[in-house]
Amino acid sequence: MWADLDPVGRASSGGYRRFAWTAEDHTLREWFAAECAGRGLDLVEDRMGNQWAWWGDPDTDGPGVVVGSHLDSVPDGGAYDGPLGVVSGLAAVDALRERGFKPERPIAVVNFGDEEGARFGVACAGSRVITGAMTADRALSLTDADGVTMAEALRRAGRTPDTIGRDPDTLRRIGQFVELHVEQGRALADLDPTTSAVAIGTDIWPHGRWRIDLPGTANHAGTTALADRQDAMMSAAEVVLAARSAAATNGCVATTGKISVEPGGVNAIPSHVTLWLDARGSDQNAVHTTVSAIADATRRFGGTLSEESWTETTRFDDDLSGRLRDILGEQTPMLGTGAGHDAGVLATAGVSTSMLFVRNPTGVSHSPEEFAERDDCLRGVDALATVVEELSS
Repeated sequence: MWADLDPVGRASSGGYRRFAWTAEDHTLREWFAAECAGRGLDLVEDRMGNQWAWWGDPDTDGPGVVVGSHLDSVPDGGAYDGPLGVVSGLAAVDALRERGFKPERPIAVVNFGDEEGARFGVACAGSRVITGAMTADRALSLTDADGVTMAEALRRAGRTPDTIGRDPDTLRRIGQFVELHVEQGRALADLDPTTSAVAIGTDIWPHGRWRIDLPGTANHAGTTALADRQDAMMSAAEVVLAARSAAATNGCVATTGKISVEPGGVNAIPSHVTLWLDARGSDQNAVHTTVSAIADATRRFGGTLSEESWTETTRFDDDLSGRLRDILGEQTPMLGTGAGHDAGVLATAGVSTSMLFVRNPTGVSHSPEEFAERDDCLRGVDALATVVEELSS
């Protein structure tokens, strides 16, 4: 399975460009459907096009136990973020069948769409829409860098935009959701190497995204004296530095990883710069204080800061996480994360949810250098299969 996925959306950087409702996304969806068909799993789609492959009938014998993750990527992202959870879910089904296991409750593997938000700017769109965390109208109106709306992208992909929306029927089929994911930091790698390669998720830090617009005046780069310039890029530089300072002061992280410049000429002074800010931290008040300081810096340059998304601290089901630790052993580390996941969206919607993290030896993620050792991945599959066996018995 890993070898089949390897070339899909591969970029010259060595990373991946697998964006929602593109040709690459279609290939990934077809791959998932074929893998499920080969296992005799019943594949259904919800009202946002997320794919659910069921072993058993959740409508008669449910709610069921669901595992899985996503297959899309950030620009030039790594191979493991998302796909490891999907592949491991399918491999766990294989492992259970090899053991001769017969589940008393239905089991499903899910492939969530548009988790990264790389094309339309809002993460976890697939799970946000079906839970009602994002309305269909807002989702359909989102645009990509080329001005294509999600509605138009869906049409181009052969979909009917009018059918998307909140999906309570899908949610009621989920008894527990356990998302396996590569760790996106060094917490496990920094532990004693004899410690488990798998950790249990406890919570997701509060996090959000904001848009910052900064005005300037376009002018000639060669003939305009420095003292006469109103350079929006200089304002942007000051705001970026202010974001770093505020984050350090408040014990958070803040990133300005995307920028748009107008008019965009090498020999033209920028008349407008748009930045996108990502801010997160273990303490919700500290994140708000950080963003407030960045907003103050933005206003000093005549700019505006507007919130595009915000997710409060998300705690996974303590009872489920505790049960996972009982199943896997008291030596299994418990781990919070600053990364957002579909598991967090489902947890906020009231679904009993937890996560498993597989050790990342470098801690690098959202990069071609993202990695997990094969043996650690297999330990993740074994842990997931053990968990699913217990929960579905």
